[in-house]
Amino acid sequence: MKKILIVTLTLLLVVMSVNAAEKKSQQKGVVVELKTEFGTMKILLYDETPQHRDNFLKLINQGFYDSLLFHRVIKDFMIQGGDPDSKNAPASKQLGAGDVGYTIPAEFVFPKYFHKKGALAAARQGDQVNPEKRSSGCQFYIVQGKKLNDAEIKQMEMRMMGKAKETRFYEIAREKSEEIQKLRNANDQAGLRKLNDEVIAQLEKEFESKAADYQMPAEMKEAYKTIGGTPFLDNDYTVFGEVIEGLEVIDAIAGVETRPGDRPVKDIKMSIKVVK
Repeated sequence: MKKILIVTLTLLLVVMSVNAAEKKSQQKGVVVELKTEFGTMKILLYDETPQHRDNFLKLINQGFYDSLLFHRVIKDFMIQGGDPDSKNAPASKQLGAGDVGYTIPAEFVFPKYFHKKGALAAARQGDQVNPEKRSSGCQFYIVQGKKLNDAEIKQMEMRMMGKAKETRFYEIAREKSEEIQKLRNANDQAGLRKLNDEVIAQLEKEFESKAADYQMPAEMKEAYKTIGGTPFLDNDYTVFGEVIEGLEVIDAIAGVETRPGDRPVKDIKMSIKVVK
């Protein structure tokens, strides 16, 4: 009887160990802790954006972010930090251009991850000089945003389709660049107008059956209506994490007094460490 009991206990311990290992393997993401004088935020970094996650962790482990500032704060929009030039920066210094000498390829995981309140996303240069939408190697922002109603959500959906149409328009224009150049060289305005009308007709035909593709999923609509966010940034900037504790800290920082250029009048320092 005693021998049977010992075997049973041993099997039980093995099963418990296996279950624990399986549970641990199912845990995804890394959690970091961002501290400020306004409180602490816990932020989950997504596994689906590995290049952004690993770069952020590398900088954190190097102590890169310690004593840097939230140098750009816009109420109902976002709070931005990570400029290396912000460390011990005098009040008169213009901030926002500092970097680490490299960028990171965009890692859009849309619509799963989007710009709801608390979203952690990478800052970047504009499309004119950065058409690939590559992210800054160090600067990031955390979304505050605002709550949207049904009409505003519908407007955002229409804007999403409009942006997609614009992108496709320029793709077609590039495909027809030789034809366009010949018409320009010949100063054939009628020919250019005709070609423009043909491209627009092609666009309308392509997008005729795509309206549903640009409607927000129900979960996204609910988030934008209940906690808010900045949907006009979706699929344009890489979202690579989210605040899972301390959303109120975003509100506190976003509400501070700022000077021209959106830098807080009183410096807001940060420190970040890995907690899981």
